[in-house]
Amino acid sequence: MKSFHLIYLLILATAIAACGDPSENNAVSPDAAPELVGNEQVQGRGANKDNWWDALPRPEWSAFEKVEQSEDWFEVYRVDDDIYAIYEPGQFEEVISFLIIGEDFALMFDTGLGIGNIRIVVDQLTDLDVVVLNSHTHYDHIGGNHLFDTIYGTDLEYTRRRALGSLPEAVADFLQEGWVWKPFPQGFSKSAYRSRAFTISKIVGEGDQIDIGGRVLEILHTPGHAPDSICLIDRENRILFTGDSFYLAPLYTHIPGGSFADYASTAARLSGLAGSIDRGTDIAQRSGR
Repeated sequence: MKSFHLIYLLILATAIAACGDPSENNAVSPDAAPELVGNEQVQGRGANKDNWWDALPRPEWSAFEKVEQSEDWFEVYRVDDDIYAIYEPGQFEEVISFLIIGEDFALMFDTGLGIGNIRIVVDQLTDLDVVVLNSHTHYDHIGGNHLFDTIYGTDLEYTRRRALGSLPEAVADFLQEGWVWKPFPQGFSKSAYRSRAFTISKIVGEGDQIDIGGRVLEILHTPGHAPDSICLIDRENRILFTGDSFYLAPLYTHIPGGSFADYASTAARLSGLAGSIDRGTDIAQRSGR
């Protein structure tokens, strides 16, 4: 059998998920951040994560065309024809959302942290209607959902509960020292930050196909990291979007809702796809995280 690590040579829609005061709108800069020992900055995320920003910029991005846009919180890269990676390097998750543009409409695979306004970025990339589908509903993948009118989601209690949003205290730790190095966007309030509620427009699940016009994306249910984790496979173009179901770094199943047993099954399933997938972008996902 081909090694499961071959799956890395695919398009990876990843982030390692866990998931104030309005006057405190600037994070600690890398130069000013203290040198801490004992991994006190980023708890529960493995060793050697303190001052993670020292590894930026990730050199793997140099392989792709950087696309100019107006929102400083984000970086945008064209990773394939009509596929854009929308990257948030300012916060520890280094979350990447993907905009996949079809002939009829575009699909947004995740909407990031909700710190910057990802809708503004998307509107600069396409004039088409946009459907949102989350790789899973951890806070760093659903942050911009409320900015979009059409959202597809799984028919799971976990998804329904996450769609209700959160209180600020549930996500406040993810904005603290050690988690963010980049200045927050103008007008952003740390004290008001939360996962905002959103409405699921259409239920989708295992085996469903989404035809966006000229490209068909099939949903694979891949639990383990989260109960509602999914991947998208474009069989014709031999591309797999994995969400947090796979990346070259420690894979989290110890967080609430995670399951090592489910992830073992998911890993075996994705490994079996290696012969069907041959196009990739070699995007680095947090280099060893």
